[in-house]
This record gives sequence, C-alpha cells and structure tokens, in this order.
Amino acid sequence: MILGAHTSIAGGLHLALERGVDLGCDMVQVFSKNQRQWRSKPLSEEVIEAWTAARRELPVGPVVCHDSYLINLGHPDDDPWQRSLAAFIDELERCQALSIELLVLHPGSSLGRLDEGQCCDRVAEALNRAFDATSDCQTVACIENTAGQGSSIGHRFWHLARIIAGVEATHRVATCFDTCHAFASGHDLRSEDGYRQTWEQYDREVGIHRLRVFHLNDARRHLGSRVDRHANIGLGELGEEPFRRLVNDPRFAHHPAALETPSEENGGHREDLNRLRALLP
Repeated sequence: MILGAHTSIAGGLHLALERGVDLGCDMVQVFSKNQRQWRSKPLSEEVIEAWTAARRELPVGPVVCHDSYLINLGHPDDDPWQRSLAAFIDELERCQALSIELLVLHPGSSLGRLDEGQCCDRVAEALNRAFDATSDCQTVACIENTAGQGSSIGHRFWHLARIIAGVEATHRVATCFDTCHAFASGHDLRSEDGYRQTWEQYDREVGIHRLRVFHLNDARRHLGSRVDRHANIGLGELGEEPFRRLVNDPRFAHHPAALETPSEENGGHREDLNRLRALLP
C-alpha cells in the first residue's frame, strides 16, 4: 500500500503537499476547496502554478481529492439535486486543472423519501450528467462505502454495484473502501474469516478491480453500529489485525491509502503512519 493521510489546505492548496511530506506520507488526500461551503473561488493561475510546482518538487506520490460534504447526488428534490450536480461538476473540473486522477465521493442520501434502489439510480443519473459535462476530464470518481448513518446509501455493497451499473462511462467510475465504514456497516474485518468473507462479497458484488483507493480508519463504535466515528489506528474497535492484513495484502500493494483518523489525538497521522508501517514485515 502507498500510505498517507488527508492533509489541510489551509493557507494554500500547495501547503497540503508540504504538510504531507512533513508527516512522512507517500500519498496525500486533499479537498480542492472549503468542503463546507457551496461557493468557492475559481482556481487562479497562481494557485495552479504553486500546486504544480509543489507536485514537481516534492516527493509526495499519488494525490487523491475528496469532494465536498455538502454534495448529495441522491437528493430526492430536483433543485438541491441540481445544486449538488453543479458542485460535483465543479469538483471534477478543479481536479482536472490540478491533474488529480481520483475524486472520492459519498454516494448520497435519500432523506428517507426514496427507497435505496431509487436513490442509487438518482446518483447514477447525476454521474452520467457530470461525466457528459466533463467529457475531456480524465478524473475518475471513486464511490466510497459508508457507515449507513441516517438515510445514507453506500453501506451495502450492492448499492455501489447498482450505481456503477447505471453509469454509462464506466471508465470514469471506481470505488473507495473505508475500513471504519465497512466495520460500522457490519463487516467484521477483525478475524481472518471475516476479512476473507468481506473481500469475497466485495469482489462478487462490486469487483475488486473497481477499487482504486482506501481510507484507513479505526472505529470508535461497535460492529454494525452504523455510526461513522473514526479512531486512531489500532486504538479503536477494529484493533491492529485488520490493518496488518490490509497493508500486507498483495492485491492492494499499489493502492493509495489515506488516513482520516483524529489528527490531534494519540500522535495524530504521524503516529498512525508509524503504527501502520510497523505492521509490515
């Protein structure tokens, strides 16, 4: 695995790359703008140049982007759905300008007003429109599995499969696997059998070939809680063993894997990276 973390863009996008190198990351995940605001300034030439120079000069490795938490491509109402679609198109265009290959997205929520299949189809339709609007873009959208809080979809592997099946430009869609979310949604990665069964199901329903990036997070809450609360590596309900299996699994040797663990607790990302690397032979 290519290990790294989600780093802050405070003060400038390029500073996220510097922070990643300082932490010892071999890859970095970033937001391309303030993730909690709908509006953002267009990327200026100066911002793009500073980013490009940092990518060229720093040993940062792969870079992954995560879209805004505000976006809900499964929204049941047309106006908010259109707003989310426009924001997602903007995310793709920003990634293209920054030469970022992978954009992670949460699939969305029905707000309790659509069944799960209908919500998946709503997301697929949004992705089709977004890809049509960015036909020259090379960025791949990576749908993340979720914990299943509230009315969010993505906590069942078949949700991801149904969305992908509805996307016409299949080369533009892939997946992201979050360890905390998988555990919270009921996949027990702690035992050897549970680990094997999880990946057999994922491969059967989604396809491991679709998986492009990982989020490595321990879980604060119990198996099947459907609560999305991250813990530092080895210090939550998952413990060390699932991460030992993952970082040594040859199927994932070349996958970027970003920490989204608490950055102000237990040594933060630096110590989490140390814990993960200590699990290697």
